[in-house]
Amino acid sequence: MTQFVDFLKSTGFASITWQQLVMIVVSFILFYLAIKKRYEPLLLLPIGFGILLANLPATDLLNTDGLLDVIGLGVKKGLYPPLVFLGVGAMTDFGPLIASPRTMLLGGAAQIGIFITFLGAAARFTLKQSAAISIIGGADGPTAIFLAQKLAPELLAPIAIAAYSYMALVPVIQPPIARLLTTKKERCIRMEQLREVSKAERIIFPIMITVIGILFLPSAAALLGSLMLGNLLREAGVVDRLAKTAQNELINIVTIFLGLSVGASAQASTFLSLQTIGILLLGVFAFMVSTATGVLFAKIMNLFTKDKINPLIGAAGVSAVPMAARVVQKMGQEEDPENFLLMHAMGPNVSGVIGSAIAAGVFLAILG
Repeated sequence: MTQFVDFLKSTGFASITWQQLVMIVVSFILFYLAIKKRYEPLLLLPIGFGILLANLPATDLLNTDGLLDVIGLGVKKGLYPPLVFLGVGAMTDFGPLIASPRTMLLGGAAQIGIFITFLGAAARFTLKQSAAISIIGGADGPTAIFLAQKLAPELLAPIAIAAYSYMALVPVIQPPIARLLTTKKERCIRMEQLREVSKAERIIFPIMITVIGILFLPSAAALLGSLMLGNLLREAGVVDRLAKTAQNELINIVTIFLGLSVGASAQASTFLSLQTIGILLLGVFAFMVSTATGVLFAKIMNLFTKDKINPLIGAAGVSAVPMAARVVQKMGQEEDPENFLLMHAMGPNVSGVIGSAIAAGVFLAILG
């Protein structure tokens, strides 16, 4: 009987806390969103499972040299985010941005939400913490993780989960804001077909952005350099094996490890707090403002340009590639079934990825 009692005491049932039960429920919610609702399942499923593993008691997964501790080294050492950017660059067509350079302004305008949120967060958090929180507005999980690990590692879990959650909720959050700020006439604007981009332009672009961007902001080298290397692998046409590896095997493996690491950082003892709620609220505010500023800047550009821009594509200025562009396409076709905005929206969408990396570089240069 004594041995049986000792066995029961050694199980997780004897030591589980209500806080851990809450976090386990949170993991179930992420499973539901990923599997049933199909909101960014590649991200939310491993994150949810990481939360589940980290909050099941009496395991050694988080101990030194435990499974989750070893996998988490890629986050602690800043390795996973640049590798994700490498894969994103290899999968992304920069052609729409090259064909219509003015859309880069929309990607830049969408980063305004980051800096507005930074000013607001500074009233409650330190400057480094405020910078890490505000980058959520870029809707770029890897950048948020990269910056949080550099400036505010103690806030990594809520920042990362907020960033990835809002990326997944782009189809829910963005449409009401975009519709509120535009008229039906504006949403029905048809844009001219983009010109054909030459192979030489496609090859020169990532090299040029790497040189200029890193000379201006050396602190952005890891993210910007990885993104452009991935794109150069794609466009060069002589390293198909490397390009396909970056697009598939590499980014898939890193996504699994990154998701588990992010989820594992959300332990009940540190995650459940008023501070976390504040971060989640600031994060959604940043994302909403970024969406709004992208749309409003497109409307401002229309005051000075002959070729009108459909303001909806400004919402794609956040760096959730290509989901934000697809959301814009869907909104446009709801107003006009024959209006095709996807490729136009990819311009600000791609520039948003570059913009979020540059915003992170600015914060690192000033506060790092």
